[in-house]
Amino acid sequence: MSKKVLITGGAGFVGSSLALGLAYRYPSWSITILDNLKRRGSELNLSRLKEAGIEFIHGDVRNPEDLDSSNLSPDLILECSAEPSVLASYDSPNYVLQTNLVGTINCLELSRKTNADFIFFSTSRVYPISYLNSLQFEELHTRFHLSENQKMQGVSNHGISEQFPLDKPRSLYGATKLASELLIAEYGDAYGIRTVINRCGVLTGPWQMGKVDQGVFALWMAFHYFQKPLRYIGYGGTGKQVRDFLHIDDLVDLVEIQIQSLDLIKGETFNVGGGVSNSLSLLETTTLCAEITGNKIPITSDTNTRLGDIPIFITDSRKVIEATNWYPKKDAKQTLLDIYEWIDLYSDTVKNIFI
Repeated sequence: MSKKVLITGGAGFVGSSLALGLAYRYPSWSITILDNLKRRGSELNLSRLKEAGIEFIHGDVRNPEDLDSSNLSPDLILECSAEPSVLASYDSPNYVLQTNLVGTINCLELSRKTNADFIFFSTSRVYPISYLNSLQFEELHTRFHLSENQKMQGVSNHGISEQFPLDKPRSLYGATKLASELLIAEYGDAYGIRTVINRCGVLTGPWQMGKVDQGVFALWMAFHYFQKPLRYIGYGGTGKQVRDFLHIDDLVDLVEIQIQSLDLIKGETFNVGGGVSNSLSLLETTTLCAEITGNKIPITSDTNTRLGDIPIFITDSRKVIEATNWYPKKDAKQTLLDIYEWIDLYSDTVKNIFI
């Protein structure tokens, strides 16, 4: 069991949740986080991390000197640092490339020098946009639904599996994560590093400072809570586009199992998400948010589909479930309720974050 852990992007939603979850479960572990605090709201996690005895380093994965092996000697690296927005990759490609690709290389170099295990948090957006947009789906009353018969490899009524083809463009954001995956495999093979890659779908839960293009379920609940207007964007403006989601607590459970099972699962790449049973359309999310908050807010329609968007994505997580005996526990209502209770408790602190 690893006892000295470095979490990059550790003040962000995923990194801080993993740090706090592991610190609670393993109080004897030494956990250090590194973060540049670029994302608005990440600074709000620092006091929580400090209270848990987690060391904070204000650094940037783009800078090799911030990952100096003489100062950092982890035996496990959880690589959570990223610019996680597809839209940002069109607007600020250099930052995305430097953070998501060069940053991973710098983290891998630290792993090589310290012989640290390496768990990488990739994305479902490594799968090509044109292929995802070509999938057959039906329009139901409240959502789009994947059709039973698909011509593409790696898609079924369970969703998108690791066998889905990768030979077309997927956005610069997705390309940086896929390129990182390839380099991780090479470092693992060349230097004997135990690696695991998690291609995560939509992650959500308390302490996610959601935006319209990343963290949509937290954003949707926050806008209901603070009674701000929303828009259904693209696909006829109906709000029927669908994503599966995974509560952050369920991800922490999985990572704990993976840390304990590295000898068995090293070198593997997993799709990680909530699957069909944990999926929502925006329209369905609106109904649940209104039910939980008691607020009905104005929602307008914009029929123009955004660059890089897709109508439906469901994660097929059967491979990771079979390999680890893990499964998601928190359903849609509980997940949104957890987000609501967090916003309600910290409303004065977070009300200006959601814009």
